[in-house]
Amino acid sequence: MDGFVPPPYPYDRLDELRAVADRFDGGCVDLSVGAPSDPSPAEVVAALSASGAERGYPASVGSPAYREAALAWLARRFGIDTSASAVAACVGTKEFVASLPHYLRLRDPSRDTVLYPAISYPTYAMGAELAGCRAVPVPVDGQWRLNLDAVDAEDAARALCLWVNTPGNPAGGLEDLAAVSQWGRDRRVPVFSDECYIEFTWGAESGASILHHGSQGVMAVHSLSKRSNMAGLRAGFYAGDPDLVGYLSEVRKHAGMMIPGPVQTAAIAAFSDDAHAEAQRLIYATRLNRLRELFSAYDAEVALPGGGLYLWVACPEGDGWVLARRVAEEMGALASPGEFYGSSGRGHIRVAAVSPDVRIDLLEQRMATRRGDTVGK
Repeated sequence: MDGFVPPPYPYDRLDELRAVADRFDGGCVDLSVGAPSDPSPAEVVAALSASGAERGYPASVGSPAYREAALAWLARRFGIDTSASAVAACVGTKEFVASLPHYLRLRDPSRDTVLYPAISYPTYAMGAELAGCRAVPVPVDGQWRLNLDAVDAEDAARALCLWVNTPGNPAGGLEDLAAVSQWGRDRRVPVFSDECYIEFTWGAESGASILHHGSQGVMAVHSLSKRSNMAGLRAGFYAGDPDLVGYLSEVRKHAGMMIPGPVQTAAIAAFSDDAHAEAQRLIYATRLNRLRELFSAYDAEVALPGGGLYLWVACPEGDGWVLARRVAEEMGALASPGEFYGSSGRGHIRVAAVSPDVRIDLLEQRMATRRGDTVGK
């Protein structure tokens, strides 16, 4: 009997291009994965090493102090007031995204469909596949926002959930969360809003959350991976509809989903400080502008995103793999072909503004040399 065969992990497919970029003096400059390269705040590291919380089993839902710190951050930064019963911890957010469809289908076996943006982080679709569900992409408009009018009524009737990601990965779109939340309520489809880039909403002091439009039938999912450079510690939370939070926190307790105690202590320190997040915001804004200048050599119209850490660069050849190879060969950088984020993204590449500034210096030097060589010819 044939069973599930995991597809190749998208970023593992870049090994050949990485080898091409590595031929440059100084090696490959990796702009493919959105992995932070800047240090975590010193107080986070200190809290991690001195917590004394490694001895006992941590609460799956998160310690009271952890949840209070998350709630205080929501209130302070975004004016969102919710209760401790409406928030729970998760081990980063990728595991939450990947496991959610399985848990939702256990609750309602009559539904079997996960709706997600057609251009998006691949784990939304993979979570559906791992749960034996239908993964149905929702088309996006010219601003990379969900076109909910295109959702088939039968798909909506079968939907376990709708995922929305704003600011969006990879294209940086900003969603109309009032309209999205109302669409879900009208159809009794829970809406899960992945808001891990909310602190990096460009052109605004702070971002929008789906929780600004009430909590009924919706959930906001947050992570410290990008905000506080804590991707290796795996700390996040979900907040919203108390009924959904209660159900998910109970089933996740049985699955042993627990943030380690020392990590919870470190996360409390991160949630409690906004200065480091603002400093990181300025760093990413600068890097995006520098990379935009570099990649305008390939796409003269490349725009800064509405939010997030990525440039979404159109390919003159219409094939992201072709442009990703050119970038590796001509500047020694590694970018992600757009097909990683959905078949309709194959005409783009994604460029992550996470590499250290000294590595971007290297790209600028390489391209300046290349321009000189071209002029000399």
